[in-house]
Amino acid sequence: MTTAWGELALTRFPEDPRDRLRAWDASDEYLLRHLADEGVALSGTVVVVGDRWGALVTALAAHRPVQITDSFLGQEATRVNLERAGVEPGSVRLLTTQDPPPDRVDVLLVRVPKSLALLEDQLGRLAPAVHRGTVVVGTGMVKEIHTSTLRLFERILGPTRTSLAEKKARLIFCTPEPSLVRPTNPWPYGYTLPDGIGAASGRAVVNHAGVFCADRLDIGTRFFLQHLPDSRGAQRIVDLGCGNGVVGTAMALANPEAEVLFVDESFPAVASAEETYKANGVQGHAEFRVGDGLSGVPADSVDLVLNNPPFHSHQATTDATARRMFTDARRTLRPGGELWVVGNRHLGYHVQLRKLFGNSQLVASDPKFVVLKAVKRSSD
Repeated sequence: MTTAWGELALTRFPEDPRDRLRAWDASDEYLLRHLADEGVALSGTVVVVGDRWGALVTALAAHRPVQITDSFLGQEATRVNLERAGVEPGSVRLLTTQDPPPDRVDVLLVRVPKSLALLEDQLGRLAPAVHRGTVVVGTGMVKEIHTSTLRLFERILGPTRTSLAEKKARLIFCTPEPSLVRPTNPWPYGYTLPDGIGAASGRAVVNHAGVFCADRLDIGTRFFLQHLPDSRGAQRIVDLGCGNGVVGTAMALANPEAEVLFVDESFPAVASAEETYKANGVQGHAEFRVGDGLSGVPADSVDLVLNNPPFHSHQATTDATARRMFTDARRTLRPGGELWVVGNRHLGYHVQLRKLFGNSQLVASDPKFVVLKAVKRSSD
């Protein structure tokens, strides 16, 4: 990526030679070009929210910015890209969306996220630190910036306008109004699960902003909850890509002897899973881990993996994440262990499972979803 601060060789994380998606897009370039062309004073505390793969903070590293991200993979990509650029360790402060934000923000740069709820939560958390002199600039692709996006900036920070579009990207300019009466931040959000979904029926859910379907039970998970395996005894179970943790919590409720590992690359997802689990007073052992899939989980150590894999990476449709999750599951399962997957029928996950496991069984289906089971036959 060419910037006013030099040429940057950027990567996503984990690196995959088959992945042709870049670690930046036109909205990152537009924002950096604006900062340079307009001579924006990048002094004081510079905060970058939603920097997907670290392109923005790597370019602006000389100004010692603070990055706030909801993504473990995005944070790891940032570490890699900073190291590639020869940035001195500690020049960029890496925070998650679950960490307390800085007390004062002098420049706020926002890469608009896909989740409007995540934007609402982050602007609400940062608003007390923004003052009348704070420079606030947002950026995103035209298809990501809606009237509702602009209204959020106006309701939480102050008067807002947009730029002309360039290469299908647009900037957002906001003038902070400290005297603005701001709405109460509604996140995290809690609700009660419906009946008819097995062990989780009528149970409490806690969702932090940015978690998929944060204000309701999505139909894919609902279908999965109706067809979960019968788990008995001291099994080691993984809720892989756990989201708010309702699947793993349902398994723990049905089998208190089980040890359940909740894993997700999203910091708010794992926070949600832990709070959902605790809100239901589950008797059992659970571990909550933010990370890159099952990296770090020993081979042949798991009895059951439950997975509802995502098929988007931000705005791009891709099966790369599902492919990696299935491969991780096969490595970590004991011989005889099972991977249970729910997914849209059209995604054809049975093909990938047969290639990896040599088998795939249809457990349940409806017009939109399938639940599939694959069994690990050997440890090789």
